[in-house]
Amino acid sequence: MNREPIYAGLFALLAAVPGLRISSRILKHWNDVPAEQQPALFQAQKREQAIQKTGEPTKWLLSVDLYVYVRTSGGQVPGTVLNPILDAIEAAFVLHPITGVHTLPIAGVEWARIEGAIETDEGTLGEQAVAIVPIQILAT
Repeated sequence: MNREPIYAGLFALLAAVPGLRISSRILKHWNDVPAEQQPALFQAQKREQAIQKTGEPTKWLLSVDLYVYVRTSGGQVPGTVLNPILDAIEAAFVLHPITGVHTLPIAGVEWARIEGAIETDEGTLGEQAVAIVPIQILAT
């Protein structure tokens, strides 16, 4: 498996999400991202798990967290900015019409998808909203 094209391909897909002002593969805390640079997306590699079956090549389950930061002002509900970005992230994982999976498309990727609970505070931090989107990728 060649990891870097997979992580770079995922980032290229998600950096194009409409509404983002910045995106990076270097995670920053929301307090370190000025309001004028939000909405912001950060991609963080989380975990890699080997899946082995006797007589078969090793498959890798790659876990990535996307951190989405949105800061509003003037009483605007942060969710009104955050929710369309989350919808666009979901829409970026277009399923192949025959296989029903999204492959980034990168050689060796069997599938890539949002998998698990999206953690969000939706503005309980005041004008700052944070969402953490779990992405799983199965690759060989």
